[in-house]
Amino acid sequence: MVDAAPQFGEGDRPLHVAIIMDGNGRWARARGMPRSFGHREGAKAVKRTVQAACELGVGYLTLFGFSSENWSRPAQEIGDLMELLRFYLRREIAELHKDGIRFRVIGDRTLFSDDIVTLIENGERLTAGNTRMVLTIALSYGGRRELTGAVRRIAEDVAAGRLDPTAIDETVVASRLYTADLPDPDLLIRTSGEKRISNFLLWQIAYAEFVFLDVLWPDFGLQHLEEALDEFARRDRRFGRATGQGGG
Repeated sequence: MVDAAPQFGEGDRPLHVAIIMDGNGRWARARGMPRSFGHREGAKAVKRTVQAACELGVGYLTLFGFSSENWSRPAQEIGDLMELLRFYLRREIAELHKDGIRFRVIGDRTLFSDDIVTLIENGERLTAGNTRMVLTIALSYGGRRELTGAVRRIAEDVAAGRLDPTAIDETVVASRLYTADLPDPDLLIRTSGEKRISNFLLWQIAYAEFVFLDVLWPDFGLQHLEEALDEFARRDRRFGRATGQGGG
């Protein structure tokens, strides 16, 4: 379990930042290169962003790496992505551990090959005690699928007599999600100029602030993260509460 943390960021800094990393394919196409080239450059942006988040004091960073819908992409692209994932898991976990970062993966692991699952489990086990930052990668992840699984587990508990239906509340639902041991994101960033959430953390971002950036993911770095955090600091986070005269 991740150590208990505040539900929302305090002051003008988010505790938990989630990022939809978008634009690898367009970045590569603009340079006349295959999509695999864009994915490789995108992996470099992941490393830069993790380092930047640590420098800026972010406690939790969650990155949308591969959606459950992405499995429908061409076999060649899927193969390239899996090789890139293997490379990342083999080469970067030790560095994360050295930097005191806890690594974890959320999503449906049953669709990955056994060697990738083993690499994920080894990385999680190695870094389990680290506390500088929690890095979560969403792989084979879909928000609706996550919620469906949570509902199924709750139904099973009710049927088995382990849970009284009248006791089902938001806390019970949240406890069945992949992110049960994480605070909800305060800030959601999406790159590439697209303005949609693409089935990402549907439950968890209920009160998150959204920042959409025009930069394609392979170009993302410290400057862009700082820009998003500065925009977050200017927001008036009311969580449904009215503020000021005539406030909504």
